[in-house]
Amino acid sequence: MAFVFYCFFQVLGFWDTHAAQPFCLPGCTCSEESFGRSLQCMSMPLGKIPGNFLEELKQVKIENSPLFELPRGVFTNMSTLEYLWLNFNNVTVIHLGALEDLPELRELRLEGNKLRSVPWTAFGATPLLQVLDLKHNRIDALPELALQFLANLTYFDISSNRLTVVSKGVFLNWPVYQKHQQHGCRAEIFSSMVLALHNNPWVCDCRLRGLAQFVKSISPPFILVNSYLICQGPVAKAGQLLHETKLGVCMKPNISTPSANVTIQVGKNGTLQCLAQASPLPTIAWKYPLSTWREFDVLTSLITEDTILSQLVIPTAHLIDSGDYTCMAFNSISRSSLVISLYIQPAQAMPGLHSLSISSEISAYVDLRVVKQTVHGILLEWLTVTNLLEEQWFTLYITSDEALGKKVVHIGPGINTYAVDDLLPATEYQACLSLRSQPPAQGQCVVFVTGKDDGGLEGRERLLHVTVVLCAVLLALPVGAYVWSAQGPYNCSEWCFCCCFHHRKTLRCPQAVPQCKNSSFKDLPAAYEDGESHKVVEENEEIEKEGNS
Repeated sequence: MAFVFYCFFQVLGFWDTHAAQPFCLPGCTCSEESFGRSLQCMSMPLGKIPGNFLEELKQVKIENSPLFELPRGVFTNMSTLEYLWLNFNNVTVIHLGALEDLPELRELRLEGNKLRSVPWTAFGATPLLQVLDLKHNRIDALPELALQFLANLTYFDISSNRLTVVSKGVFLNWPVYQKHQQHGCRAEIFSSMVLALHNNPWVCDCRLRGLAQFVKSISPPFILVNSYLICQGPVAKAGQLLHETKLGVCMKPNISTPSANVTIQVGKNGTLQCLAQASPLPTIAWKYPLSTWREFDVLTSLITEDTILSQLVIPTAHLIDSGDYTCMAFNSISRSSLVISLYIQPAQAMPGLHSLSISSEISAYVDLRVVKQTVHGILLEWLTVTNLLEEQWFTLYITSDEALGKKVVHIGPGINTYAVDDLLPATEYQACLSLRSQPPAQGQCVVFVTGKDDGGLEGRERLLHVTVVLCAVLLALPVGAYVWSAQGPYNCSEWCFCCCFHHRKTLRCPQAVPQCKNSSFKDLPAAYEDGESHKVVEENEEIEKEGNS
């Protein structure tokens, strides 16, 4: 009889246990703990948190899953939840209202996710939160009021993230710290308040001065898990400990220059110098009228820990380079600027200057380039400057190695673009622009070659390889056109021919490689334009045959 009663109670216990687990998800583990019901889903393919939980849950653990966000209202009907562990998932975004249904939450653990930021004001809905674990994420900023709504927090771990700078005010605005400071020695006994800030790429400049002072002054009941915060920047302080590093006061950039008025003879090289002192170290940028058309090299060197020298190198100066050049230095504190006036002194005679056409009466600067692709071809754009007061007409010549004639386009004043359409595949074209009916001078032409009519990806990869060998820049035209700009002692056509000739015989190319890379081909837009209107007059002229005599 006793055995019968034993079996009866065992069956009742079995039924009672399973009746208490109606909320358990398939593949998850449910249990009754001392603090209440617990749900654990480990290594489950959960892309989002299920919405069919019962209110009685006290703890939820979802780990090693593809969970990637916490949307608003995700914890509806879970108002009794106290422990939420979402470690080692793919959580990237926490929406502002994600925690609004968790008034009893005491622990939130998000270790090993992909968070770049946290909606700190969302913790206003979790006033009882005591543990916040955010280590091993990608958080790169900690706002000054981040801990404002975490009045009962006793454990805060933001180690192994991407923090570089943190203000001392983050902790001075923390209600827990303020309460301790107000009561001082007369305060009641606080529980330990643990902070973890280590393993972040700290940039030890003036912006971390406050944090360094806080780390030095911290004392119980506050505990720093690891007080050895290691600097990763700047280079001079890499590897040093933050609390042992001497940090100065932040200051805005102070700019100076050896000469605010610079004169360069036309055709010569010149350099403009700008010296900036600031803490943290500033960034320097240059602004000048023709920066879109003439992109000059900028050399930057570190003089001292807080001083940087920037040099703007102007090669082969032209008259149009005259003007005001602004050096701008800025850091997190402020910004400053300095204007340097550049004057280009004309020469007595200027034969053979690159991109400059000279006659006894008038002269013109011409910068011709391919700027983008159109539906059927390419778009040419140019900058012209003459020594005449009135606006001038220009002539655009377009020739190819296949056409029997050349196209001549007379360009009226105020027009600086022209669309070249109906390009043939595997054809070399040359476009030149000159003043009125003058023959084009060196540097006033651009050569572009269309590739074979091969729409396949493999064909375009081969074409790109040829482009690199021929120092050309690929244009993704319908016929696969690519272009280069003829510059330097060799033009590109001559150099490529010479290179191929030497390659066949001695496997060597001439050392005077043309500077075929041009700023005009940087970041070409992938937009298509068609139907460009121009006030032009077109005519065909027969190309004279050579070698008939």
